[in-house]
Amino acid sequence: MPFKKAMSAADLPSGTMKHVNIGGVEVLVANVGGAYYAINNRCPHMGGSIAEGKLEGTIARCPQHGAAFDLSTGKNVGPAKVAFMKLKVKDAVRYPVKAEGGDIFVDVA
Repeated sequence: MPFKKAMSAADLPSGTMKHVNIGGVEVLVANVGGAYYAINNRCPHMGGSIAEGKLEGTIARCPQHGAAFDLSTGKNVGPAKVAFMKLKVKDAVRYPVKAEGGDIFVDVA
């Protein structure tokens, strides 16, 4: 699938992340100091919306159980925590992103 417009770059200030739906795929798009990243918005642990969590540099943290993902790679860098247990979580799917003409495009193929 080719790149599809996700949003206007003006709608995503630096240090923020948002959820968008691109061709039926829920995608988290983030702006970290002018660099754009995109991963699947659904946490591999229990399906929570990662975009509703916290952005700490290039790390996005799921609000449900705290699983953390490096947006530059999609790799899980922090376990989910339930009570006193730490649970291993799969990596998030990372998507290619490009910015052109004031818009952000994501390839969800």
